[in-house]
Amino acid sequence: MADGTRTLARLNSFMPGPDTQRQFRSALGQFGTGVTVVTAQTPTGPIGMTANSFSSVSMEPPLVLWCPAKSSSRYAHFIAAKHFAVHVMGIEHEEIAMGFAKSGQAFDGLDVTLNAEGVPLLGDCLARFECTTHQIHDAGDHSIVLGRVRSAAFREGDALIFCQGRFRRFDNQA
Repeated sequence: MADGTRTLARLNSFMPGPDTQRQFRSALGQFGTGVTVVTAQTPTGPIGMTANSFSSVSMEPPLVLWCPAKSSSRYAHFIAAKHFAVHVMGIEHEEIAMGFAKSGQAFDGLDVTLNAEGVPLLGDCLARFECTTHQIHDAGDHSIVLGRVRSAAFREGDALIFCQGRFRRFDNQA
């Protein structure tokens, strides 16, 4: 408005429950998150999963968390993994993120090495956290996986963001 005031849109209030799951998902989707790909080794080979449920937890000890859905066909592999890696994706990695959202074996054509524990490491990412599973907590239809960070790496770049059901870029223009 010309005088510098803004009109706020009215919030759509509801009680989260079985009949309002779509609304609840939409409300949560208003919060922009970073995009990661989590990788681990299984008895049948490497596996990956795109996740936006990643957060730092503690500096001492160095802990991070992520939350895989129990409904995922990859869930059991990640819960059983003693070691995993979290890769923070840049704006140029949307295709990689989509690949691992669709398939746990989307490694073809990627620069991948294995660490000492056999965890696949993606060479092209903004940051990487190599972890040992520290604790796993039940959290409704997800689990909270706490990882103790054993090694970390990063480079400069613009992060890939997920917000309102779409990949987006962070606009760092003030």
